[in-house]
Amino acid sequence: MRLLLVRHGQTPSNLKHLLDTAEPGPGLTPLGQEQAAALPDALAEERIDALYASTLLRAQLTAAPLATRTGLEVRVRDGIRELSAGDLEMRGDAEASETYLTTAFAWSAGDTGLRMPGGENGVEALGRYDAVVEEAAATGAETVAMVSHGAAIRMWVAARAENVDVDFASAHALRNTGVVILSGAPGEGWWVRRWEEHSIGPEDSGPDASGPAGEAVEGVDG
Repeated sequence: MRLLLVRHGQTPSNLKHLLDTAEPGPGLTPLGQEQAAALPDALAEERIDALYASTLLRAQLTAAPLATRTGLEVRVRDGIRELSAGDLEMRGDAEASETYLTTAFAWSAGDTGLRMPGGENGVEALGRYDAVVEEAAATGAETVAMVSHGAAIRMWVAARAENVDVDFASAHALRNTGVVILSGAPGEGWWVRRWEEHSIGPEDSGPDASGPAGEAVEGVDG
């Protein structure tokens, strides 16, 4: 199966660098709407057979233009929502962002019993994401697009892909409407083909306004 993991478009909370993970969450900024509208053309070469989005509003709004272009129903699933920030919710300081991403990448590295302060642990986060990927694979679709969230995508890919580790995922940003493309299957393994618009390798990861869940983080072991 070919799996396209798409981060949602820009939100007002991204501009403020807030850890905004609760439902239903914010909508899209004008730029975020433009990003969502551009997504069908960006993925025009992909023959998408199934389309998923998380339960957060921003993911569904981002998926809507793609659904219109492809004629596919958006399958809304809680399992691919953003990692719950717990006690860090709506904080925008560097310490909170560091704790959030460091915890997420610890899960990718195998410390799945670690719990986000006041939130979920890695067993729960990986389990719910795995369940949606497994559901999609069971449909027999050859290419599946899932509109999800920055930290959730990076955490899951670092945990499940054979050629992307924590060091890579933590050092490489995933901007709004950035896409990670994988091939593989549950139980057989996953291989990352592209990270955003680039093949796997060095890329620009300078400051932007895509929010803390998509930014690079320093000091993560793995």
